[in-house]
Amino acid sequence: MVQLFVTVAIVSLFSFCAPVRYFIQTHPGLYMASYLVFFATYIALSCCGDLRRQFPWNIILLVLFSISIIKDSFSSCSFYNTKSVVLCMGITSLVCLSVTMFSFQTKIDVTSYHGVLFSLCIVMLLCSITLSIVIPFGYVPWLHALYAVGGAILFTLFLAFDTQLLLGNKRYSISPEEYVFATLSLYLDIIYMFSFLLQIFGGGHR
Repeated sequence: MVQLFVTVAIVSLFSFCAPVRYFIQTHPGLYMASYLVFFATYIALSCCGDLRRQFPWNIILLVLFSISIIKDSFSSCSFYNTKSVVLCMGITSLVCLSVTMFSFQTKIDVTSYHGVLFSLCIVMLLCSITLSIVIPFGYVPWLHALYAVGGAILFTLFLAFDTQLLLGNKRYSISPEEYVFATLSLYLDIIYMFSFLLQIFGGGHR
């Protein structure tokens, strides 16, 4: 929740503050810096099991990762109108609340469908490759919209999957010692869901 509140604050800054929005749009080098920090901290948190369990290094890396992903993902909000950003934030909040309630109440074990999620990821990868080939020859709005809808649905399913892993009452669960990794997974699901929703509803650019 702390991460999400910070995210909302930064999104509001990028959306409502004209000087910040202009600065982000005119300095694309900041994207590269965000990507470098993002990959470095993500590799450290994902691959170094001992490091992500050691306090305070795990918290420091998580904060750095959160800052980089917020900066990278939500600086794109400066290119969309405020109504689109607020609409997508509202939809994301409702989806997160619904998925959380579903994960608590349902008897369906989403964690046992990891093979299905992997297959959907492969499909999304093939779609992204197709888009990268098609776009140079001409932008196809309906194809991009279809890809964005598929991405939003996929990460909604991943949010349910990771939430049930965190609850630990299904076939698969995550260790309580991996609370930083669990936070990382949930946060990425929400961020990417918001990004895909913004591609769907954020048609109006500034």
